[in-house]
Amino acid sequence: MKISLTQKYNVPGPRYTSYPTVPYWNESAFTVEEWKLSFQKAFSESNSENGISLYIHLPFCESMCTFCGCNKRITKNHSVEEKYIEAVLKEWRFYCKLLPEKPLIKEIHLGGGTPTFFSSDNLELLINGILSRAVKAENHEFSFEGHPNNTTYEQLKKLYDLGFRRVSFGVQDYAEKVQKAIHRIQPFHNVAKVTFWAKEIGYKSIGHDIIFGLPFQTIENIIDTVEKTNSLKPDRLAFYSYAHVPWIKGNGQRGFYEENLPKDAEKRQLYETGKQLLSANGYHEIGMDHFALPSDSLYHAAHNKKMHRNFMGYSASKTQLMIGLGVSSISDSWYSFAQNTKSLEDYYQLLDADQLPVIKGHILNDEDLIIRKHILNLTCELETSWSKDSLYFKELPEVLESLKEIESDQLIVIEENKIKITEAGRPFVRNICMAFDLQLKRKSPETNLFSMTV
Repeated sequence: MKISLTQKYNVPGPRYTSYPTVPYWNESAFTVEEWKLSFQKAFSESNSENGISLYIHLPFCESMCTFCGCNKRITKNHSVEEKYIEAVLKEWRFYCKLLPEKPLIKEIHLGGGTPTFFSSDNLELLINGILSRAVKAENHEFSFEGHPNNTTYEQLKKLYDLGFRRVSFGVQDYAEKVQKAIHRIQPFHNVAKVTFWAKEIGYKSIGHDIIFGLPFQTIENIIDTVEKTNSLKPDRLAFYSYAHVPWIKGNGQRGFYEENLPKDAEKRQLYETGKQLLSANGYHEIGMDHFALPSDSLYHAAHNKKMHRNFMGYSASKTQLMIGLGVSSISDSWYSFAQNTKSLEDYYQLLDADQLPVIKGHILNDEDLIIRKHILNLTCELETSWSKDSLYFKELPEVLESLKEIESDQLIVIEENKIKITEAGRPFVRNICMAFDLQLKRKSPETNLFSMTV
């Protein structure tokens, strides 16, 4: 029996928000002192021209969503807010002391957890504390993730007044059966309310996150969810595959059974159905699993080949240096990565000892930097080239040989010095990136590390 392309290529693989991927970091060769030097080098090379990005992780949630693999702390005790903000601002001060001048901030993104767990006053305290030691870039892009059930008008207005112009709301799916399975009861009315509030206040880019492949999800559910989404007309959408990683400690993915998940062709049809409906309503597919209206900055960045991808996902602007603040956050200087401790208690303890809470990282070698560029090109532009000597690497002939079968399936076109991903190849971008992933090729994982690619 002939198998489908989805069945053929649906294998465990990275999502490529970085290269090398976190499980392949060379932690033994990394030190915090080396990270500080790399951080300072990146700052001196890029701050005055492009500025820097900040990712701030706000880990608290009032309840556990069982589809979520993020680092979070479940609590209804809001007295935790002040202590955490004080700690984040102390970490920020550590970084600022390493700099010769005030940083120019191009991007801030508040992720979680649930950023809107925090009161509007505490969010203001956080952002003012960050900006008191920095300069806000004229063309800055500040964004945050909001939970439709607890985002208030006051929070939206306060963050807007502080310079935020982009917000994304987690929708996932509107079907009651699916919401119960993932422990995310969220009426359409709540999403509509916060979306209209954001439009009324003046946000320029409103995003919704939708997931396909959730437990009990059907074609009818996707049609209903996308039609409701189209009625609200968000500016951009993340429409991505549910990452089923129940082996990761503390991720809470226990609210359903394996047999409740749509698989292979059935799962992929959920995406294709949603994509067709979104395209019919003016949305354009961007990179991997993202859509945007022609008026949105992400569409323009993709169209002009200026889109970037990092630990914050896709971005309409690129900075060389991204500092991750807060528990579990990852920083990126282009030359190296550094991750904070995932333990909230250890995070506080390290800061109390006047230490950066970085516990692991990776210094990129020359090969890493070349492969990183190719994977960024593939995920952002759906093509990559080695016409410049600086992008050629000695294993390239073996990589091209390993792509022959993907080429024969018409998922890519290999030219003399370039690879282009075809329209049919879009669902398999991660598989194509895996052919370039030399770290993965040299040492296949012996245990479960990654979600399925398709």
